[in-house]
Amino acid sequence: MKTAIVTDSNSGITQAAAKELGISVVPMPVLIDGEIYFEDLTLSQEQFYEKLKGDAQVSTSQPNPIDVGEVWDKVLQNYDELVYIPMSSGLSETCHTLQHYAETEERFKGKVYVVDNQRISITQRQSVMDGLKMAQEGKSAREIADWLMASKMKSSIYIMVGTLKYLKKGGRLTPAVAAIGTLLKIKPVLQIQGFKLDQFAKPRKLADAKRIMIDAIKKDLETRFKNEVAEGRMTIAVAHTENLEEAENFKEELKETFPNIEFTYVDPLSLSVSCHIGPGALACACAIKY
Repeated sequence: MKTAIVTDSNSGITQAAAKELGISVVPMPVLIDGEIYFEDLTLSQEQFYEKLKGDAQVSTSQPNPIDVGEVWDKVLQNYDELVYIPMSSGLSETCHTLQHYAETEERFKGKVYVVDNQRISITQRQSVMDGLKMAQEGKSAREIADWLMASKMKSSIYIMVGTLKYLKKGGRLTPAVAAIGTLLKIKPVLQIQGFKLDQFAKPRKLADAKRIMIDAIKKDLETRFKNEVAEGRMTIAVAHTENLEEAENFKEELKETFPNIEFTYVDPLSLSVSCHIGPGALACACAIKY
């Protein structure tokens, strides 16, 4: 039984990296001034931020199930079954739409397992690597999907937002709150604990924001994930939005703070998250590994 792993570009895995790994990545659609682009195919990170900062109307949308089905069909020409790992259903309806498609389309029944394990960006990428390792061990799609679902809440993401402009633009802040926050130079820290993007803290300085995120990860590792840490099964990673230099610096701080935890990735945040928070963001995450 040959099992394939398929994900979407919210995982941060590029098309080039996907080829090297032997997986498939569905590019997520991005709407810019009414025109549709596809992440890492017809739209690069650089082009995205150029448009975003130029005040273009930027939003993300669900991929067409028919297009995703075509990717699945192609994969199933060489594999018996596949596990599809999309972005968290708490951030998009995409997962539920594709679960229904896989369960009702006759040619995918019993062959395509759509996993709603509440991941995005660097934690989603970790799920892909876990699934790939299990597939290489000969695990079935059902076994892989079951493990990913059983461990779905064993991750945390904390994100420092560089500017309040895009949260305001997306309707997540009132204009008055955004204006006050900008004047006070607040750099809010948001969190993703499986489902939605929520407020966590309101520091004013980058150094304070990083300390808050490090302390939050430390607390998670010492409490929620204590057993996984003892088993050597936790990882730490960094993500950013057009903020690579600071992300590399943050990586070193995290490695120094947590020398016994495996550090995995420094990745750009997915465009689905980036369009809501804008450039200059910095994030760290911890996630279980298989």
